[in-house]
Amino acid sequence: MLNTQPNLARPDDFYEALIDMHRDLDEAQSQSVNAQLILLLANHVGEHEALMEAIRFARAGVACAPEGNGVAGGHGQLAA
Repeated sequence: MLNTQPNLARPDDFYEALIDMHRDLDEAQSQSVNAQLILLLANHVGEHEALMEAIRFARAGVACAPEGNGVAGGHGQLAA
């Protein structure tokens, strides 16, 4: 089962590092670094069903969101 409850020891530090990871990259480089990070983390998780649930969860958040928002109410976002 996918854990969607807050689980980061230092969420603000992680967010800052995530933003910094994209600094000075063009759009293609930014997409590439995102893909590499996703694959690294997916490999770390390893559990197929958890990864499939994460894909469904993320897709639902984009597919159901109002245009330009990227996050739908209750779908595709971590619990606060």
